[in-house]
Amino acid sequence: MGKIGIRFGEALVGEGAEVAHIDLIIGDKDGPAGVGFSFGLAHQSYGHTKLFAVLTPNLLVKPVTLIVPKVTIKNMRQAELIFGPAQYAVAKAVADSVAEGVVPKELADDLVVICSVFIHPAAKDKDKVFKYNYEATKLAIKRAMSGEPKVDEILEKRSSAIHPFYKP
Repeated sequence: MGKIGIRFGEALVGEGAEVAHIDLIIGDKDGPAGVGFSFGLAHQSYGHTKLFAVLTPNLLVKPVTLIVPKVTIKNMRQAELIFGPAQYAVAKAVADSVAEGVVPKELADDLVVICSVFIHPAAKDKDKVFKYNYEATKLAIKRAMSGEPKVDEILEKRSSAIHPFYKP
């Protein structure tokens, strides 16, 4: 199959404080995605600790996935949500995407994923954090791998689309 270059995916799933918003990049380890991945891991910033997606400690998923929190982690409750249900959700979504063939198994060792994860500071329900982040990550990966949305869809909906967090 060869190289895939660099691809981008996005998904918003859920509601309330546990809503999940995923932005991700998937691409070749030896391309721009790999450079961004390495830079991201090597350059940590206060309150935005990047972490690997693991199914459990010592079981890193492939493609190797870097989780980048979008919101500053200010307390242990927030840290427990990103290092618990959100981390597991992203890891499981990546592993399931490979198992289901969305990401070709033969490329899993040659790709990296950078996954930006939103956890609202008011989020409390661990089960919803897991569910919504799992669904959003799977959808973002599917969209990235299939090139969605297509340009024609964007052009068709550009005047009628309503952003959920801004209503003119």
